Amino acid sequence: MSDLWLPALLLLDSTIRLAAPLILAALAGLFCERAGIVNIALEGKLLGGAFAAAAAAQLTGSAWIGLIAAMAFGWGLAMVHGFATITHRGDQVVSGMALNILVAGLSPVLANAWFQQAGRIPVTEEAARFPSLTLPFAEAARSVPVIGQIYAELISGHNLLVYLAFLAVPLTFWVIWKTRFGLRLRAVGENPAAVDTAGISVPWMRYRALMVSGALCGIGGAYLSIAQNAGYLRDMSAGKGYLALAALIFGKWRPVPTLLACLLFAFTDALQIRLQGLPVPGIGEIPTQFVQAIPYVVTVILLAGFVGRAVAPKAIGVPYVKDR
Repeated sequence: MSDLWLPALLLLDSTIRLAAPLILAALAGLFCERAGIVNIALEGKLLGGAFAAAAAAQLTGSAWIGLIAAMAFGWGLAMVHGFATITHRGDQVVSGMALNILVAGLSPVLANAWFQQAGRIPVTEEAARFPSLTLPFAEAARSVPVIGQIYAELISGHNLLVYLAFLAVPLTFWVIWKTRFGLRLRAVGENPAAVDTAGISVPWMRYRALMVSGALCGIGGAYLSIAQNAGYLRDMSAGKGYLALAALIFGKWRPVPTLLACLLFAFTDALQIRLQGLPVPGIGEIPTQFVQAIPYVVTVILLAGFVGRAVAPKAIGVPYVKDR
């Protein structure tokens, strides 16, 4: 493998790893926003899932129990969001931000109370984390130029949740566009009154969308704490929920374009990690804070100038009031 090929391959490998939580959160947002529910709370659900996964995995020594706990925590937050916005027709943006603030403050407090680690939860047992998986024939293919190296370095070697995140994209496409549930979900986001006239419960469809959304965010949070990292840290989601929401808008509420947007944002994140500390000719070393801002600056530029006309579902953000 040439000296030029290896850094590029490692950069793409890092991109895939960093894209996994973005993809899961963006697909979570796709389900609920297609049903007409604004989901600013993606950030809080990711962070809450990371906290629940780390706490449960550390207490039980099982990564699978941590994953289930994260999904349950994300589901619970989604139900709170639904109760506020669907049942009581509250403002969806305010409810989502309230959940983000609640989780950001409550998680480190509970972590400190339960584990006495200054708001952290270290996951120390190997069985409490999802390991990297070596796909069949990966080692044998490593000596094959280009194709074998891509298979061994880029496709193989990720943990189960990374593969699950990428598998969720075609599965989401099939559910949203090829099933009766998906047809009704999209109709609820476009014309809830017509759906209600057909005898389908608009609140129940929106609750179901939020259930799926909460579970996907929980998986993304579990990836952060017991797959990508070895524990929970305060604010470890680091704005990934907001980036996922931006990717969803950039992808115009469609799974495949949303996936590409997530990969782009993950690529800029992987790039900024490698640029930290590197001197620029004529300028010197750029402060780390400026380099770390690259993914967010790219997000703003893309959404402001290159996304084009993104048409959201017509009923998004509008509480449904049934005519009597």
